[in-house]
Amino acid sequence: MTILTLYGKPGCHLCHEARAEIERVRAERPFDLEEIDVSLDPGLQREYGERIPVVAIGGEDVLELRVRAEELRRLLDTVPS
Repeated sequence: MTILTLYGKPGCHLCHEARAEIERVRAERPFDLEEIDVSLDPGLQREYGERIPVVAIGGEDVLELRVRAEELRRLLDTVPS
């Protein structure tokens, strides 16, 4: 199954909005969702810093800052089943 990872942190309004968009898409098609709090890891904090939220599909960063359901659907359509 496809793994979608959401990198974010608590209190981030864009992260909250991204999660809502992800859940909209997840209601239509199956994928595993992994959420990672970058504030708990100094390395991830340096890597993602102000870019959050970042969405990765299959380990590849594909979206950052703004996540829109239609764009996420399009990206998921490119992932082999």
